[in-house]
Amino acid sequence: MGNLIMKAFLILEDGTVFQGDSIGAQKEVISEIVFNTSMTGYLEVLTDPSYAGQAVTMTYPLIGNYGVCYEDMESCKGWPDAFIVRELSRMPSNFRSEDTLQHFLEKNDIPGISGIDTRALTKLLREKGTMNGMITTNRNDSIEEILPKLKEYRVTGVVEKVSCKTIENYAPGDIQSKKAPADKKIAVIDVGTKKNIIRCLLNRGCDVTVYPCTFKAQEVIDAHPDGIMITNGPGDPAECTQIIEQIKLLADSGIPVFAICLGHQLMALAHHAKTYKMKYGHRGANHPVKDLKTGKVYISSQNHGYVVDIDSIDPNVAKPWFINVNDKTVEGLEYIGKPVKTVQFHPEANAGPKDSELLFEEFMKMIGGKR
Repeated sequence: MGNLIMKAFLILEDGTVFQGDSIGAQKEVISEIVFNTSMTGYLEVLTDPSYAGQAVTMTYPLIGNYGVCYEDMESCKGWPDAFIVRELSRMPSNFRSEDTLQHFLEKNDIPGISGIDTRALTKLLREKGTMNGMITTNRNDSIEEILPKLKEYRVTGVVEKVSCKTIENYAPGDIQSKKAPADKKIAVIDVGTKKNIIRCLLNRGCDVTVYPCTFKAQEVIDAHPDGIMITNGPGDPAECTQIIEQIKLLADSGIPVFAICLGHQLMALAHHAKTYKMKYGHRGANHPVKDLKTGKVYISSQNHGYVVDIDSIDPNVAKPWFINVNDKTVEGLEYIGKPVKTVQFHPEANAGPKDSELLFEEFMKMIGGKR
């Protein structure tokens, strides 16, 4: 079998070259190289729409050992441009396993590379910041010709790519949620949603209507939802100008709004705050965030490369709710005089710790349980 595995190369925009083995789909790709520190949950990472336009490096050294269970997918397909691992397990051992990770990558047309020093790559990205790179099986090209292409690459148009195309409806009992009578109606704005966000709402007795990112605020308001959820998603939030305009109208409607990750950033931009790209972002299942009201610290699951500039927030408009314990970046906002709360991390947390899932209860309290 060893003779069938092709050599592959990861070429970074600073000229660094890693040599390893080709995994997944056989194709060349240029992408933004990011890293995730989670020890488990590789399938949830691969099916998280927030990774569209990026190539994901897993820092844990053995990936694929428990196979693929399709029930655990967070969306309908894999989204990253590429997947980078130290060692790919080709013989999974798990009673729930239905497939190998290699086959999943092939089916989802995701190329990758294994057998490289992912710790060295991660240290490089931490020191120099997120870089673009190329994964290729062709080492004949000169680096001088490749580097300009790498520097030119930009992640654009990814929210439209990952969002649903038509309105979708869910009731308690759908997508492995609890069956129960629904007494609340929630509108979800899909800018890259994960299934578990919808499942967390269904489990709390909500009928859920999911709107594509091309939604019109008035259409949502006219449906008289009890609450509105704005989801996670990929890319530069400042690019989403039309979505930001509609979100401002939702925020001014008086309907309770809870926003996660990209939704949190879009809400801040809708209120004239600013966002900026982080050096290497927060991606993993072990990020501590502090609730400034209670002083409690929660371990959170995160996946973002942009953050709201805390100095750009008008204190008359919003106040910090959560901060990141490590780097003090803003992780949550409460808006003054509006039933609007947002968090940068993932309270639905698949895969990851369940510490902050109680924020869905906070959303339910905002709604008040009325239809």
